[in-house]
Amino acid sequence: MARKHRDVMRILTADIVSGVRPTGDMLPKETDLAAEFDVSRGVARETIRAMEERGLIAVRHGKGATVNGPKHWDLFDPDVLAATLDSERSGDVLAEYLECRRVLEVEAAGFAAERATKKDLEQMSRALARMEESSERPPSHAAEELFHEADIAFHQVLIGATGNRPLGGLVERIHSALLIARFPLARPQYRQERALPEHRRILAAGSSGDADEARQAMSDHLDTVARYLGEHRGTVRRKRRRRTAA
Repeated sequence: MARKHRDVMRILTADIVSGVRPTGDMLPKETDLAAEFDVSRGVARETIRAMEERGLIAVRHGKGATVNGPKHWDLFDPDVLAATLDSERSGDVLAEYLECRRVLEVEAAGFAAERATKKDLEQMSRALARMEESSERPPSHAAEELFHEADIAFHQVLIGATGNRPLGGLVERIHSALLIARFPLARPQYRQERALPEHRRILAAGSSGDADEARQAMSDHLDTVARYLGEHRGTVRRKRRRRTAA
């Protein structure tokens, strides 16, 4: 998608997610949208098409585009997810992602422990080493991105080690979304005492072929993430109360 299309779409996506353009509202017509954002009709047309593909709007021939409710939004799309995480819906969406991870990764950890090859374990070890290295860098956005990319790589290799191709394909599709969803729950100050030891435990269980321990290690790791989610929701509630009181 061209930059102008993406810029307009991001603004409209944020408007829909935040409720500025509520469910059931009509989106401006193509010509009006072009005038509002000072873009060509072609850009406006492409923007409408992109938003329809992401479930944000429903387009009916001769009637225009109507804003869809949240159940229709594609939360695997990075732009939709980023806008949602910037809104008051962030806690609910992150809870759904955590639930998704429990469904996928706890059992996958057990299968991986039973089926992982020497190459799989080496790749997991390398991903863990990158997590450790990035956690020792001075705090920065770049260091955060490196850590989370390595974290995602660790979990992707684990999923791949199950040998289940449909499961691997599913995780590959939501890779970008999983990366974005990790940032609000990041706790760099606790990595040395929590995140890294938890990943070492998962790897050790996989290396020893202990499926039950691998499942428990993954479950315990996601329990830690759940605690961070609770903190995040508390922060969102406090911000909402302050805005209401202002």
